[in-house]
Amino acid sequence: MTDASPSAQGLEQLEARIKFELNCLNLPAANWVPEQVAPDGEQVHDVVIIGGGMCGLVAAFALRSGGIRNLRILDRNPAGHEGPWLTYARMETLRSPKTLPGPAFGMGSLTFRAWFQAQFGFSAWEDLDKIPRPMWMDYLKWYREVLDIPVENGIEVTRIAPEGRYLRLALRGAGQPSILTRRVVMATGRDGTGGPNIPAFVEGLPRSLWAHSADHIDFAALKGKRVAVVGIGASAVDNAAEALEHGAAEVRHLIRRSQMPVVNKMMGIGSYGFTQGYCQMSDDWRWQFMRYSFVTQTPSPRGSTLRVSRHPNAFFHFGAGVKSARVEQGQLLVETAKGTLETDFLILGTGFRIEPDARPELAEHSDQILLWRDCYTPPPGLEHAELGNFPYVGRDFAFRPKDPVKSSWLRQVHCFNYGATLSLGKVSGDIPGISEGARWLAEAIAAALYTEDVDHHWSALEAYDQPELLGDEWRQSPWPENRQVEVEV
Repeated sequence: MTDASPSAQGLEQLEARIKFELNCLNLPAANWVPEQVAPDGEQVHDVVIIGGGMCGLVAAFALRSGGIRNLRILDRNPAGHEGPWLTYARMETLRSPKTLPGPAFGMGSLTFRAWFQAQFGFSAWEDLDKIPRPMWMDYLKWYREVLDIPVENGIEVTRIAPEGRYLRLALRGAGQPSILTRRVVMATGRDGTGGPNIPAFVEGLPRSLWAHSADHIDFAALKGKRVAVVGIGASAVDNAAEALEHGAAEVRHLIRRSQMPVVNKMMGIGSYGFTQGYCQMSDDWRWQFMRYSFVTQTPSPRGSTLRVSRHPNAFFHFGAGVKSARVEQGQLLVETAKGTLETDFLILGTGFRIEPDARPELAEHSDQILLWRDCYTPPPGLEHAELGNFPYVGRDFAFRPKDPVKSSWLRQVHCFNYGATLSLGKVSGDIPGISEGARWLAEAIAAALYTEDVDHHWSALEAYDQPELLGDEWRQSPWPENRQVEVEV
């Protein structure tokens, strides 16, 4: 974190440069998609993006850059609180290197580095280790403002259903009960195709005694309390640190594994080749790569782990997988593989599950979404139930229907969130590949819309009569007379 005061002048100069670059690139491009209305005259949007966080913002920028302008971006959270950064994310800094371009979409002046350096200077940039989490949210708010991306906050999509050739979206918090659109982009983040993973052992426990790491947690209320944290991933560690820093009497990590994961395997193979090549691999290879990543587990960052271990009242219990939990005489008892633990509060650092029917927008039709388990059987020894729940999507991020006739409309819903990871890699949520994923998404949607409207575009081609030449640029020449040509011998 820098102690220097931000320079408003430097930021203004950067914003002027961005406007100039956008003008040079003719961005955002002019709209080319013909307007459509429903039979009753209701407006039809070309694309509705659900989610105004990082994925939703860069998706909107990519679509507008491609001349798809009739779109809306809806987010259920208040302005400035889109995504996890100021809600359930509790790490001090981002894991990703500060130099990654993130959602800049090929423009250097839109990177975090440009934004930071314009305000704090080169020396501060050189001194910066990792990006502070709240500062990343500040950057995303600026990104939204400088690109004039019209996110509508406080609006929740509660249902997606087909209506003729369009999709009907039921809304909560808007001035209208529903809207029509041709395409939906679910830029709904880490839990975008499911929800928090809640283990069965908390069933029956009073809700006041446990929380998932994605919940709002009153950490101040844990002062002087004994806290048990299930798991050792990044979210588990970050929540343990928050509890310790708010004065918890003790925090004990209950870890199923016998030892701490220490190597981030996927970090070692990240490259342009992997980003482009992964989605074109066979199902066997994609499954093998992603399963290996899941089984080896991504460790929590070094700084986050030290944030916990520096406290003398922090404990790491390996081989202590939780079997059950109960309340006896007002005491919370957790049964683990190592024995019974008495504690006052339980935090589940158990991540998120992929389960399309857990999403209210899709619950009504989720049984028609093609999943990996429906079309791929892994070799013996490589089974993985969680991976089998991932949607089997194409490079357009669109859901595929189990019944192509009955549920063909699912191809109009694009899973631009964590749910696309097994099919396409880390291009729809993680900072390193988010711009590439947005490019694929925009290209696919543009191609689909153009193809659907091909009759209109053909008619426009035939009707186009704007002359390039006005008739005064040439004159007709007389044909030459036949003349005898003498040849010397």
